[in-house]
Amino acid sequence: MNFTEKAVIMNADEMNRAIKRMAHEIVEAHNGISNLVLLGIQRRGVPLAAQLGEAIKQVEGSTVPEGALDITFYRDDLSKLGPVPQVASTEMPFDVAGKTVILVDDVLYTGRTVRAALDVIMDWGRPEAIRLAVLVDRGHRELPIRPDFVGKNVPTSSREIIKVKVEGFDEKQEVVVGEVTE
Repeated sequence: MNFTEKAVIMNADEMNRAIKRMAHEIVEAHNGISNLVLLGIQRRGVPLAAQLGEAIKQVEGSTVPEGALDITFYRDDLSKLGPVPQVASTEMPFDVAGKTVILVDDVLYTGRTVRAALDVIMDWGRPEAIRLAVLVDRGHRELPIRPDFVGKNVPTSSREIIKVKVEGFDEKQEVVVGEVTE
């Protein structure tokens, strides 16, 4: 299967503006950052959480603890990933108990990734609250999950794919829409 890119829907500058706006919204919604932690969902949610953390630092002058979640073994489609699924690491250098967790991912689609992430977080402790921040919400939910902070809403067809490219994984930072072709 190949990915055929149709359009760039966010360039690097637009992504940065969206992340800065989300940082301001998060700080305002929580009256500061004293009880917040950021958890990025592996893979591209992790660098987005780092960018969000840097934007929050620019607003507040201090850092928010950051971590990374691997949801591989919590997925409800694990059997479809093949005999050797790609596993990343979960890094939670803080206790989530009593904290407000800002869960960060690149694209919100069916909601199944977020459901798996919630299971991982709850296995590590009982946070005061969990809020969801996504760069792109493309709709087509299968579960009753909605984001609290969104960079951009992008209506898509079920045939379309949204790809978020971030520094560290990709050659440039942008969001593209396209289709999978045979």
